[in-house]
Amino acid sequence: MQDTEFYKELLGLSDPWRVREVKLDLAASRVDVWVEEVAGAKWGCPECGGKAPVYDHAEERVWRHLNTCQCQTFLHARLPRTQCADHGVKQILAPWSGPGSQFTLLCESWLIDTLQECDVTGVTRLTGTSWDESWGVMAKAVARGQARKKWRIPEYLSIDEKAFAKRHRYETLVCDLKKGTVEYVVEDRKQESLESYYRQFTIEERETVKAVAMDMWDPFIAATRAYIPEAAEKIVFDHFHVTRQVTEAVDKVRRQEHKALLEEGDERLKGTRYLWLANQENVPKWRKEEFAAIRKVNLKTGRAWSIKESLRKFWDYRYAKSALGYFRRWYFWATHSRLTPVIQAAKTLERYLPNIMTYFKHRISNATAEGLNSKIQMVKEMACGFRNREHYRIAIYFHCGGLELYP
Repeated sequence: MQDTEFYKELLGLSDPWRVREVKLDLAASRVDVWVEEVAGAKWGCPECGGKAPVYDHAEERVWRHLNTCQCQTFLHARLPRTQCADHGVKQILAPWSGPGSQFTLLCESWLIDTLQECDVTGVTRLTGTSWDESWGVMAKAVARGQARKKWRIPEYLSIDEKAFAKRHRYETLVCDLKKGTVEYVVEDRKQESLESYYRQFTIEERETVKAVAMDMWDPFIAATRAYIPEAAEKIVFDHFHVTRQVTEAVDKVRRQEHKALLEEGDERLKGTRYLWLANQENVPKWRKEEFAAIRKVNLKTGRAWSIKESLRKFWDYRYAKSALGYFRRWYFWATHSRLTPVIQAAKTLERYLPNIMTYFKHRISNATAEGLNSKIQMVKEMACGFRNREHYRIAIYFHCGGLELYP
């Protein structure tokens, strides 16, 4: 088989296309392939598909293709322009590439695969593309995937925020709880941020939402109540964030008590912070004995920890009525603990109790969003942060959007 026939097969070309020439430059580790059409071929008009003769040829274009034996391979062609009776002179589309792309379809798919495994800088080293070229493939893949995606509001939503940079700069994430995908990313975590998502749907579409998991963030609550019918029964406060209110109270009690003990020369709370914050079963084995001993001492931190741990049993109840009874007993204990941070945390939970109780109706949480948050953080760390918000959003959609990315 001649090299021209070999590359015609590799490129998947069919008549009237043929490979005219193949040139190998070993010093540059490069293969160049020139493609042309058979003389006298007629082409379908890009607008209507009607057969039309060749009018002339555009300037030669070059497309990057998959490597040949580790040599970068480039495809050259002058695309014909047809003269359609109805639409005039039109340039045909290259069957091996998408409109306006500098890569063949196979090469672009390979770059997308590589981008899913490492950061853009890593892709440039592995493939020999520039940073702008690699990023362009990612941005184009996201745009293509979003154009293909059926636009609908999920039945079960998860609302969360992700820090974009320091100084309290955030992005609001809207996730599909069932599919585990990021549906929408928008700047800031204001009421308007979430409302901009809801406004894209009709009232009939928003009525299909069955539940929305979120943390106890008033702007998100207000936006959901304004746009989701019967939101009072559909908002579910994530139990991780509910428990965190009390966990943070335990840490405040520990800091206050540790400071007071240090003034007396007592260092028994030194180095114990994460023991009090962790769930009991997650305490390292080599510290379990130490932790059990310190809990037996009559410390305020120990009492706060016991209150925190007892709240975890609340989520184990099957029926809302039984869970409510347990919460009332827990609330009485917490508010009579004489531990100010714990009392404040308990009162916060009591204030938001109606939408804590909706958990027992819908049984959903923000665990999916938290998992996506971890994935986004990994992407962010690989890229050493994002200075550009739009780039940050594109990366989130690329890795977490569940989009059909390939050309």
